[in-house]
Amino acid sequence: MALNLDGKKAVVEEVAAIAAKAHSAVAAEYRGMTVTELTALRKTARETGVYLRVVKNSLAKRAIAGTAFECMQAGLVGPLLLAFAMEDPGCAARLIGNFAKNHDKLIPKVVAIGGQVYGPAELGRLASLPTRDQAISLVMAVMKAPIEKFVRTLAEPHAKLVRTVAAIKEQKEAA
Repeated sequence: MALNLDGKKAVVEEVAAIAAKAHSAVAAEYRGMTVTELTALRKTARETGVYLRVVKNSLAKRAIAGTAFECMQAGLVGPLLLAFAMEDPGCAARLIGNFAKNHDKLIPKVVAIGGQVYGPAELGRLASLPTRDQAISLVMAVMKAPIEKFVRTLAEPHAKLVRTVAAIKEQKEAA
């Protein structure tokens, strides 16, 4: 269904608003995918906090102009869908990467994060970024480790003394 000028403006505004708030973006070719497969991809995207949209390339180029994803414009060729990561930088890459493993017709083309454009080979690196909760737990573990080691070091002489006394007791009882 062809869009009129007002419809095209609305699509550009919607995608531009999402692109302004997104952490990262992935453009993937979906040529040959069935409606059922695309529906499953959209459902998974909603569940994982990824904005997924099939947009004409000319409208997509207008929408991402002036955002951090302007660097993607040269790679927007062919039938593409755009996935914008809204919750954490790696969620769109994880979604496209995991879905592409089972569906060979979904081919990642362009990956962008922080105003830099990368090829599809970098999709795995972006997907391996920790989620917010994982990052917080890693930071907390790093902060907690020195204190744990200090407490263990303070407790070790007492524990060694107790083990030595217990060994001497066992020796005397055996004799």
